[in-house]
Amino acid sequence: MIGGVPSYAPSPFTDPFFVIETLCIIWFSFELLVRFLSCPSKTSFSRNIMNVIDVVAIIPYFITLGTELAETESNGGQQAMSLAILRVIRLVRVFRIFKLSRHSKGLQILGQTLKASMRELGLLIFFLFIGVILFSSAVYFAEADDPTSSFSSIPDAFWWAVVTMTTVGYGDMHPVTIGGKIVGSLCAIAGVLTIALPVPVIVSNFNYFYHRETDADDLPPCALNASCDHLPGAELLQPRGSCKTASYAKSAETLNNSIHKLKKTK
Repeated sequence: MIGGVPSYAPSPFTDPFFVIETLCIIWFSFELLVRFLSCPSKTSFSRNIMNVIDVVAIIPYFITLGTELAETESNGGQQAMSLAILRVIRLVRVFRIFKLSRHSKGLQILGQTLKASMRELGLLIFFLFIGVILFSSAVYFAEADDPTSSFSSIPDAFWWAVVTMTTVGYGDMHPVTIGGKIVGSLCAIAGVLTIALPVPVIVSNFNYFYHRETDADDLPPCALNASCDHLPGAELLQPRGSCKTASYAKSAETLNNSIHKLKKTK
């Protein structure tokens, strides 16, 4: 009550951002349903990571809508779901940005590069994990006798090891003893070497997919059709011939057949 007049909280359904989000969700849901119905293989569609992201990005809206309706009907009663959990679920909507990869060749090349480099990335993470364990343990024991040390435990030193190996160096934790500084120097050197090792392989994969994409754009249409037997013009190509040579060969064959038919009629 404010001055004898009952005060009402503004309804979230009249919020312009909620209206815009509702329109976008309706469009995204319609698009997702049409793509699912038109897809020949429903199993492949369901296993596609981008389609899974689309579904997970749409679900939080309906959870929020159900929560708001439940709160409205109960007139401020108990919430249908914890707000903290709801915020985490709604955070998944950020992954919608990956839908741009369908229209961006650069993002497609990046995705193909990361997919082809999963083994190298796995080795990188594995080496970093080993380095973090080793150097965090070493710096803890090197700094254990100093009362002013920031390293109270080995797990507490994990953050310092990660920051040092990635050469970020925030400076919130640093060794103060000679032994700790030696361990820190070795940790930084090992981090540089560990991160630099798989980089050439990843760059090589990126160059491969990039040049393959650019070379495919530069090929003439008949050369692209040669890779698929069911496309028009595929039968005109020979393994080592150009498009023009294959066309001339086909024309010459047609002319010879016509002359042969004329001779038979005579």
